[in-house]
Amino acid sequence: MSAASGRAKAPRPAQGAGSLRVGRLTKPHGLKGGVKIELYTDNPELRFVPGAVFQLQVPEDSQWFGRTLTLRELRWFNETPVAFFEELPDRTAVESSVRAILWIDEDAVAAGAEENAWYDHQLVGLSVRREDPELGTVELGTVAEVQHFPAQDLLSVHTPSGTVLVPFVEAIVPSVDPEAGVVIVTPPPGLFDESAAIEAGGPASGGSANADASPAEGESGPTA
Repeated sequence: MSAASGRAKAPRPAQGAGSLRVGRLTKPHGLKGGVKIELYTDNPELRFVPGAVFQLQVPEDSQWFGRTLTLRELRWFNETPVAFFEELPDRTAVESSVRAILWIDEDAVAAGAEENAWYDHQLVGLSVRREDPELGTVELGTVAEVQHFPAQDLLSVHTPSGTVLVPFVEAIVPSVDPEAGVVIVTPPPGLFDESAAIEAGGPASGGSANADASPAEGESGPTA
């Protein structure tokens, strides 16, 4: 099975719009049910507390589809987080669950809101702009969708000439302001056709930019 087809069969858990992705199970640790975690949160002390319940994003044919995991403990080994869950008592159980993506529901999100985390519905529809030192603000397009992948989120930006996939990392998306309706990006060369953007939008004109529609897919996110 290709990676793309595997992802297609791992639908996001059916939760509320406020659900937040916080980590991914990567590999077993030891024989007593430990599992290493790739964190998608800057505040694991808020998310990974004893008793926390996580929805699982896994392929539909997985034995874990539609199930949850309850955290017993999170430990650190050589700066690597290792979790122990009630439902994973041994290495065999862990091996069946690796690559599962962990989500918490909107009640848990509301109980521990953290900086630089946004719901998908807050991002869709925002204007994507670039600050030019000479021309001022240049509008590039509009966020049409947030795509979630195991190691990175992507903003799908609709432009007049197609869709551009922007890695949702701080180095490329340094500012998000849902109240102002704006996402500021610092795209690497070639991600957007900047000359077309200037012609189409001009400084702070409110116009839109032509873009190079070739995807720039990478593999994290915003960290939750």
